[in-house]
Amino acid sequence: MTISPVLVTGATGTVGAHVTEGLLAAGLSVRAAGRTAQSVRSRFGDRVEAIEFDFTDPATWAAACDGVTSMFLMRPPQLGAPKKQMLPALEYARSIGVKFFVFLSLQGAEGNKIVPHAVIEAWLRDTAGVDYCFVRPSFFMQNLLTTHLGDIRDRGEILIPAGTGRTAFVDAIDVAAVASAALLRPDLHSNVAYTPTGPAALTYTEIAAELSRVLGRTIRYSQPGVFRFARHARRTLRMPWGMVGVTCAIYTIARWGKAGGLTDDVRLVTGRSPGDFGSFARREREVWSR
Repeated sequence: MTISPVLVTGATGTVGAHVTEGLLAAGLSVRAAGRTAQSVRSRFGDRVEAIEFDFTDPATWAAACDGVTSMFLMRPPQLGAPKKQMLPALEYARSIGVKFFVFLSLQGAEGNKIVPHAVIEAWLRDTAGVDYCFVRPSFFMQNLLTTHLGDIRDRGEILIPAGTGRTAFVDAIDVAAVASAALLRPDLHSNVAYTPTGPAALTYTEIAAELSRVLGRTIRYSQPGVFRFARHARRTLRMPWGMVGVTCAIYTIARWGKAGGLTDDVRLVTGRSPGDFGSFARREREVWSR
């Protein structure tokens, strides 16, 4: 019997790479999609079926979706208009047999119509013949290694408009473990939503203090307003405007005190405890020290 491959979009990304590894470890066949097939092969070699996939390019859809029944779905940050830029590809996938979507969403997306994730969740919920699992992580610890790396490493500061709000930081490895578990057992995880979080909700002042301890130098937490952060994001971080808008919306949730909710979903789904920020910082400290 031929076993259908699982399609993993964003397979070389922060979460997608760990999802791919988790599925491979479980013995599943993975069709790993990235901006180019070569970028995927460079990451995974011949362990996966490497393909190019672009939500906005119909020419890439057939090769990605043919013979697939389950998909790990993530929204590329630059695609801020999902009705136009993503839903046609998802409708195509549904039409040729993709039935189960594990969607990497966002904590609080169910009550925040501003973020594009809400549009995708609504489509998955309301489309006949589609089952879903929403994985709504809190703020990735890894964002401090990517989006905010230069600020921390080169300027010794965290410049984020989150005020004094607490955030339930989570390790992307734990998020990927939840998504992988759902893809392995759709019968157990269909039409549900999980919010993977770490074990503690921290302020960015506490994050800066922990980084200062781990790195042996002072990391300051700046508390800009949204407009100052947007200017910094465009001029210094080089974010496209769509990503600036989504990022500001995410940090506004934290500023309003709505990003600190903790869950036991990582343990519930995977059977193990989520990693804490101190362990993450010690594991990754060399990245901030270069």
